[in-house]
Amino acid sequence: MSHRGLGKSIAFVLVMLFGISAVASAQALDEAIPPGANFDKAEFRFWLPDGVESVRGVVVLVPGSNGEGRTMVDDVFWREFATKQKVALLGCRFTDKPHDQAFIEDYVNVSKGSGQAVLDALAKFAERTKHPEVASAPLLMWGMSAGGQFNYEFTAWKPERVAAFVVNKGGIYYTALAPKAAREVPALLFIGETDLEFRNHTIAGLFAVNRRAGARWALTREPGLAHVVGRSRELGAMLFEEVPPLKPLESPAGFIGDLKAQTFRPAAEAGALNVPTAWLATERLARGWQAVVSGNPFN
Repeated sequence: MSHRGLGKSIAFVLVMLFGISAVASAQALDEAIPPGANFDKAEFRFWLPDGVESVRGVVVLVPGSNGEGRTMVDDVFWREFATKQKVALLGCRFTDKPHDQAFIEDYVNVSKGSGQAVLDALAKFAERTKHPEVASAPLLMWGMSAGGQFNYEFTAWKPERVAAFVVNKGGIYYTALAPKAAREVPALLFIGETDLEFRNHTIAGLFAVNRRAGARWALTREPGLAHVVGRSRELGAMLFEEVPPLKPLESPAGFIGDLKAQTFRPAAEAGALNVPTAWLATERLARGWQAVVSGNPFN
């Protein structure tokens, strides 16, 4: 038996006998990029499931303000997703240089250098893992608070690199109307019903101006929640599963969600609407979105 075959057999036995997940077996790698114009620290952790022959994409995980996101690649939720979908995980840690308004993260302004730090890190991991496709793989970006701000700005800067992104309750942005190519990248923008009003107004306004210009995004209001992760991981992962490169689009037109009625229908049946609506790639995603905004469990 080959070493790879033996490894798979051992992993199977561990799962069957002890419930030990095979996702824990792959080794994580660390890299750091020297300080740049708009950041002090840029540190990354990369995790690739064992046995992946070709990496289909990279899930980029970005935490809140100046937070430690490298450990996010240890999350069983994301490791199981990566194993199932044959994608890699990239956990990020960015910190600002000292400045007088610390709540406005400089590193979120990705075009000044922090965005390139992500690409440079991926190039290094591509070389170290002998997976050259990692350097140019589509990015699936999930972020909390300032992490969501980073994802939005990264997509505005390099839309051709991003397959889908999630904004989760972040309050400060450098770009209002995103470029057309960025508006075509599927996204979920989360707000919490009881979060600070300035955050909710900012995200809702950002969504409205871009959605009016045709953005393929969905505003997702979580009832009863404040500044927390909520169900943004689960719905974000569903978004990633329902769009290329992980799945061909069922219909380019998608589905339209009614933000007030919390209903949805195929875009071809929606007609002309004069109020903001959500764009959702598939019926499965539309049902998931409906469950979240109405406070109901996933079907």
